[in-house]
Amino acid sequence: MLKRWETPQFSDEAKAQIADLAGAVGIAEITAQILWQRGVRSADEADRFLHPETKQPWHDPFLLKDMDKAVARVKKALMCNEPITVFGDYDADGITATTILVKNLLKLGGKAAFYIPNRQKEGYGFNRKALDKIAEKGGLLVSVDCGISSVEDVAATDDKLDIIVTDHHAPGAVLPPAYAVINPHRADCPYPDKNLAGVGVAFKLVQALYRELKNEEFADDLDIVALGTVADIVPLLGENRKIVKLGLGKLSDNAALDIGMRALVDVSGLSGKELNAGHIGFGLAPRLNAAGRMGSGADGAKLLLTDDRVEAESIARKLNEENIERQNLEKNIFTRAEETLAATDRKHSAVIDGYDWHAGVIGIVAGRIVEKHYLPTIVISRNGANSKGSCRSIKGLNMFEALSALSKHLVIFGGHEMAAGFTIAEENIAAFARDFDDYVAAHLKPEDYIPIVKVAAEIAPHEISLATAKELTALEPFGMGNPKPLFGCKNAVGREPKIIGKQSNHLTFTLQRDGQNTRMLLWSRPELAGIVAREKLDIVYSPQINEWQGEENIEGVVEDIAPAASGRIAPNRDTLAKVYRFLKKYLAKTHALPVNAALLTVKFADAAEPITLYTMDLALKIFEELRLIIPDVDGRRYTVPIVAGKMNLQNSPTYRRFCE
Repeated sequence: MLKRWETPQFSDEAKAQIADLAGAVGIAEITAQILWQRGVRSADEADRFLHPETKQPWHDPFLLKDMDKAVARVKKALMCNEPITVFGDYDADGITATTILVKNLLKLGGKAAFYIPNRQKEGYGFNRKALDKIAEKGGLLVSVDCGISSVEDVAATDDKLDIIVTDHHAPGAVLPPAYAVINPHRADCPYPDKNLAGVGVAFKLVQALYRELKNEEFADDLDIVALGTVADIVPLLGENRKIVKLGLGKLSDNAALDIGMRALVDVSGLSGKELNAGHIGFGLAPRLNAAGRMGSGADGAKLLLTDDRVEAESIARKLNEENIERQNLEKNIFTRAEETLAATDRKHSAVIDGYDWHAGVIGIVAGRIVEKHYLPTIVISRNGANSKGSCRSIKGLNMFEALSALSKHLVIFGGHEMAAGFTIAEENIAAFARDFDDYVAAHLKPEDYIPIVKVAAEIAPHEISLATAKELTALEPFGMGNPKPLFGCKNAVGREPKIIGKQSNHLTFTLQRDGQNTRMLLWSRPELAGIVAREKLDIVYSPQINEWQGEENIEGVVEDIAPAASGRIAPNRDTLAKVYRFLKKYLAKTHALPVNAALLTVKFADAAEPITLYTMDLALKIFEELRLIIPDVDGRRYTVPIVAGKMNLQNSPTYRRFCE
């Protein structure tokens, strides 16, 4: 999919200040430029950013509004041996927040237990039945990663149970009438770092308790806090950088881990590796999230809390199996969603529904639809009056505002700009889908449907020195708010393409620029072997250091590749007719028409006339939208149905957008 490059522009004044920053810190100007883009303006700020584990201070936890009240109430519960129930959420952030609070309340001599609601039966956050059950035991309830929106539930339980709410989600106009409400997003909260995850807020409560009760500066369990922080995709800036940097250090040291975390690392295949944020996001977190998506989030907390090796290994295996089940379920629903989307006539959005689709994975499926089609996407699991919808947006469309505008169709909804969820009565789905498509059409421009890739600077790989490449690693951990810096190189020429890997699923080639050669790696795109040496390319890459036989060299990892501007030729009617005839002949000859624009580009160019990958890709999209070619359920081959009469090209959104 062609992407727009978003490259920063700097005024002359900013360029001079960036040069000054580079000199003051002793770093390359390109590194200083990236820091500048992340809001770093001084040498002191740069020092904290580059060395958060030692230079970024912990903020005073008592700066959080109501922290003093919460600590006093927990202290009373500890002294009086009152039962304390930690009420958590079923995702990785909530599970880790539950774990760190329960673990340390027990260490402090408390009588602590936890409650995590069932995602399918109870949904997110407080519910009256659960609160009443907890109130029967008496004592104190402390929420983590939830509770800020539960105004009515807290009010109804106020005379039965003392409740402390700790949360990081945006509060509404009215706070719940709890004993204490700790949330950095409170309008009256002076805490300087607003980006903490739910587990980060729980960590600050633990810090405050240790300071009050033991006169100690608590900084343990950062492996747990880092896991939840990365999993919740909060900005990796400020305290979060310190949390994750220190936490990754512990996660990489198997001997330093508690039994439960060690079992999770082992079952994820990460034991003995130096972990980064990606290992958490794609290895540890999905398995912990699987507890809440497929079974009970309580299993995740039990795993991280247990000191029994046999139990830990058993739970870890179960979570791994549930994650595999989740992946298979997700794949199945994604395939069915793709089939449904292909049959719809909506032009501006993707609203897809199916009966009894698992509510725990429809959000993931919506995200995959956005990645593939770059349309505002909603996936709905039909289930009568309680049909659930999960939404993912693209830049330019505020999903929460869209749902607000269409709230007449919905039972309840919530979320933010890029992701949201709702409950809808089944009979309202069709009208909602129609009105949502109209809303998107009115709020997005044609260029909004082209995804954006942020390029830190246009620079050829050979222009990045080894020293600079090493400096760039100090910008880790990467994540939201601090993405991996990517660089762009336009009109690049590739040579010597070679398919590599045990399954022949990766590609390496030599990038030639200014008389210099750089080895490039392109993961999971072997089909481009026939393209890189035929066309000029615009390449987005990240540099990395390859060490071989004691020698270090820069190589580029390709993050995005597209035809150069000279090759972006939209197909006209004549070209479309030629390509369509070629596809039919190819199918008749080979009996298999692959869903592979790169391969078909090469075959067409060899059999007919020169064509670029861009042209072929647009032609295939147009044919798919017109149902002239239909991908099979695995997305590997096309079928070509018999079509009677002429097709109206205007029925293709891609044709209207790019070819007119």
